[in-house]
Amino acid sequence: MTNSEPPAPARGPYVRVTGGATERCALITGASSGLGAAFADRLARRGYSLVLVARDKDRLAAVADGVTARYGTRCEVLPSDLSSAVDRRAVAERIEEGVDFLVNAAGFGLSGAFWSVDRSELGDQLAVNVSSTQEFTHAAVAVMLERNGGTVVNLSSITGLVPGRGSTYAASKAWVLYFSQGLSHALRGTNTRVVVLAPGFVRTEFHARAGIDVHTVGDGWWLEPHDVVDRCLADIARGRTFSLPGFRNKVFIAAVSRLPRALAQQVNRMLGNAGARA
Repeated sequence: MTNSEPPAPARGPYVRVTGGATERCALITGASSGLGAAFADRLARRGYSLVLVARDKDRLAAVADGVTARYGTRCEVLPSDLSSAVDRRAVAERIEEGVDFLVNAAGFGLSGAFWSVDRSELGDQLAVNVSSTQEFTHAAVAVMLERNGGTVVNLSSITGLVPGRGSTYAASKAWVLYFSQGLSHALRGTNTRVVVLAPGFVRTEFHARAGIDVHTVGDGWWLEPHDVVDRCLADIARGRTFSLPGFRNKVFIAAVSRLPRALAQQVNRMLGNAGARA
């Protein structure tokens, strides 16, 4: 791989035609690593051209080079800082040119108690986890309803399903959950679907970047990124609008959701050292 960014394909209409075949397009945020990169691999394997969005240009180029080498995929790299309104606007404008599949996988957590975290960091977290999801979903759904339909996957978390795990991150993921489920209901009867993915512990860089100590989490709780994405795509194929991968996650959520609220919060905080942190 060279240090320069691979040339972006010419931007065209909603559906591109190459060699007589219809080419579907997927845009993925947070595509430089983790679940975003796993979605890039799986959607490229299914024949989608890709628009990859994240802050790190070099890592995006590496993901693009990888899927192009494996599948001959057409990739467009769009380096963007989603805490910036200007960059979010650029991504939304790219979506408005037309995508068939949108994955809002970008997001991050913060370590430390809420009152000790810098307000600017909290604002950036809200912009990335919530504002970008809303803005990009709005752009995609408008285009998909006008054209041939499509699919939006919004990344939530089991931390957003039960209160008590941290504060701002969990709240942002609860917002993604309720936003996606409400919009999915409103879109019934159309060819446009909004799906929410709520993974638990996944072997990515997320916890290390957030400064979260997960040494007490047993191996049985951990999932691999590609397995999470495969489960999500299988759920979409079955017509489901909510994907909760992992047997232990399903059992945990089913059990905790039936407990009295105060006890559910206490149990939830015990898993993965989820005490007083943002």
